[in-house]
Amino acid sequence: MRYRFRGSTVRSGSIVAVAATVLAVGAAAPPTATGPAPAPVKVPVAAGWGGAVASVDADASAAGVEVLRKGGNAVDAAVAVAAALGVTEPYSAGIGGGGYFVHYDAKTRTVHTIDGRETAPASADVNLFVENGRPIPFEEGMTSGRGVGTPGTPATWETALDAWGSKPLGKLLEPAERLARDGFTVDATFRAQTAANEARFRDFPASAELFLPGGQLPVVGSVFKNPDLARTYEKLGREGTGALYRGPLARDIVNTVRQPPVRAGATRVVRPGDLTERDLAGYETIRRRPTKVSYRGLDVYGMAPSSSGGTTVGEALNILESTDLSQAPQAGYLHRFIEASRIAFADRGRWVGDPAFEDVPVRGLLSQRYADSRACLIRDDAALTSPLAPGDPRDPAGGCASGGIAAPTTYEGENTTHLTVADKWGDVVAYTLTIESTGGSGITVPGRGFLLNNELTDFSFAPANPAVHDPNLPGPGKRPRSSMSPTIVLDGTGRPVLALGSPGGATIITTVLQTLTGVVDRGLPLVDAIAAPRASQRNQTTTELEPALWNSPLKAGLESLGHAFRQNPEIGAATGVQRLPDGRWLAAAETVRRGGGSAMVVRPAS
Repeated sequence: MRYRFRGSTVRSGSIVAVAATVLAVGAAAPPTATGPAPAPVKVPVAAGWGGAVASVDADASAAGVEVLRKGGNAVDAAVAVAAALGVTEPYSAGIGGGGYFVHYDAKTRTVHTIDGRETAPASADVNLFVENGRPIPFEEGMTSGRGVGTPGTPATWETALDAWGSKPLGKLLEPAERLARDGFTVDATFRAQTAANEARFRDFPASAELFLPGGQLPVVGSVFKNPDLARTYEKLGREGTGALYRGPLARDIVNTVRQPPVRAGATRVVRPGDLTERDLAGYETIRRRPTKVSYRGLDVYGMAPSSSGGTTVGEALNILESTDLSQAPQAGYLHRFIEASRIAFADRGRWVGDPAFEDVPVRGLLSQRYADSRACLIRDDAALTSPLAPGDPRDPAGGCASGGIAAPTTYEGENTTHLTVADKWGDVVAYTLTIESTGGSGITVPGRGFLLNNELTDFSFAPANPAVHDPNLPGPGKRPRSSMSPTIVLDGTGRPVLALGSPGGATIITTVLQTLTGVVDRGLPLVDAIAAPRASQRNQTTTELEPALWNSPLKAGLESLGHAFRQNPEIGAATGVQRLPDGRWLAAAETVRRGGGSAMVVRPAS
């Protein structure tokens, strides 16, 4: 069977039919007298009625379904899922970080966004990560107080609930508080991520006590508890999210940043930060107008700067608009996808930063005229080379000449998490949140149960090319540029077709782009588009390939055009929801990456 959405075609794959027989999962069972509830079954795809949730974690998805079943809407459920991920995915997200929240309101058929990105201290300047005239090593910026920005996640929850929620925060935090108090079952991914951070965690007593119980790595199948975080959630639920920005909790955060609690005898260089209580008290989220492009008759909405996700995905789609990707052979499709990504990243590096500090030409970057002036660089018989020079969206060239000096793409940490929710009224949320690197700064706020972000390392430590203006240098109160790309797609009547997003640092953009074109252009079921092997080109000399593409004959064909590759074992961990023609919701997540994701619906299709 094939489902058609205004110029796009989506097949219902056999995996959906198979999953429909195993979807008797929703919320977790209540805790037993002797311990936590058994973990819900993790399946990557679910279809049914009453709403849908997709995340990387079964306990978190179950928390969202629990809220939907009790009459909550998509915004309520998204907050509950995010809070639960702060328990079960603490190395990717939590109240010590920030993110971007994209919301579709079914009543008005409009899309709204919240910028909940972390901000630099008021004292920060372009030399935040420079000493003696040279940038400090990235690892020393990552594991430090200097890399910590003012968290935006709790304020994002408050902003979203005030605007569109229907339940009080305290009620929505109850599933996560329960998970933190009673524990969750450790899986292989959690253990592996702990092992990757073991040396860092051992240098911070609060992190070691929490994440290395008894001085050892958590055992797969054991129960992991975080009573400090349970108490912190209870405090936020009782007092409101303002309790993180003012008062004792804010002071604990500031003291931890300014005097990182390093164990005696540790040899690691851990620089203090300069975050103040005034920085926390002054934090505000920003309601931004979403980015929007038309693609194959669909309206694609994304996150505007300070994120580069919406502009970069949007520009790449506009570049691809002139090519019929549905008829292209797989190698031709990948060639065009790689080249569009390369061009869009060249422009991202030159033009996108925090709009409070930079004149970001969003309209120009998203104009079809500008995309056409860049698309003509692409040849079918030869690959472009990187770093590619940017164009000038303020004055699109009549020909194909680039309008600037090339600069390489700066590094961006690769861990984050994404959740996608829909409710029975048709509201949708795509929400990407993060603490930056896996494990963030590595520093746990003592007695509070959560890690602090290292988000300020998303700034350029120094200009990538001194001859090119870098819009992403640090500044006082500035938001570092992000690649988070929560995306919602509407049809010509303003109704949702698809919502998706992914973690993965700068690879988020290419993951969302490849998944979206996989569904819209290649006719893949959403779960198959998410599972498809990925490529990621970010205006770098080589394109990253996952093993299935690295070992494929496609690689040699692309190399014959001049493409160069390097292998990446895993790119992203996407989730999405899709509205089916009969009104059901389909939720989809990863089948394998990061241990597989969790898709759930309120009432599974029979």
